[in-house]
Amino acid sequence: MRPTTPSPALPIDLAKARRVAVDAAEAAGALLSAGVGGPLDVRPKGSGGDVVTELDTAAEDLIVGRLRAAYPGHRIIAEESGVLDGAPGEEMVWLVDPLDGTNNVAIGMPVYAVGLALCARAEPVLGVVHDPVSGRTWSAVRGRGTLAPDGTPLALADRPRPGREKNPVLAWTQGHQVKAGDPVAFALRSALERRCARMLQLWAPLVAWTMLARGDIDGMVGYLPEIVDLPAGALLAAEAGAELRRLDGEPYELGIDRPASELGFVAARPELLDRLLETTTKIDQEGGRTRVAW
Repeated sequence: MRPTTPSPALPIDLAKARRVAVDAAEAAGALLSAGVGGPLDVRPKGSGGDVVTELDTAAEDLIVGRLRAAYPGHRIIAEESGVLDGAPGEEMVWLVDPLDGTNNVAIGMPVYAVGLALCARAEPVLGVVHDPVSGRTWSAVRGRGTLAPDGTPLALADRPRPGREKNPVLAWTQGHQVKAGDPVAFALRSALERRCARMLQLWAPLVAWTMLARGDIDGMVGYLPEIVDLPAGALLAAEAGAELRRLDGEPYELGIDRPASELGFVAARPELLDRLLETTTKIDQEGGRTRVAW
């Protein structure tokens, strides 16, 4: 996945939608920044070790309210509220992650973000990521590139940072449903760690996506990723020049109607992509076994 052509004609002004999304994300970020320093009511969410706080729901309510005010007919898929229906037959869908990195916030680690994506006919056309810690916001429109926080175009440099040509820095993300003993996740992480300088697991994939778009890291691998934060980050990185493939090396098609099993990805600087795929394609995703000798 590397969008290079503008979105088809849509019944929406994407420039306006970008402004609405940026304003909503930054307002939610201000709410989060004001609350992370105080006591939090941290509650378990599911059985996989995930948690939720009152900040998640407050930030989500704020964002959803602003989206409903601007686009009352659009559907919304929100991290905490689930699917919120829109007008009958509506093809525009917002994805809202009000606090990506709740586990980090719960332990006092300032690594988290707010993400919004707008999809048309299940494909992402707009992505916004706001980092409340630094106060910076990145956004991308399909086929029109990524904008840095100062409003200038953001694109990957022609070459990786010095010393990283053969020793890339990667990020890893996996879905909440992945168990601790998952053989595929273990095999993938282990194989990749042997071929990189560092492997980051930030618990906040939207932060990692912005790092990839800026060139701070060189690649990112996702196994059974969560759909609510994936489109915004992937669009940012792709429009900045990163390339995406499926874990098996096939072309990557990002759509919110696809099952998690088809959303695993390798995203990287173009010159690094094949090297990472040499690793991921050797993992038997049915049982975590290596198919061929190293």
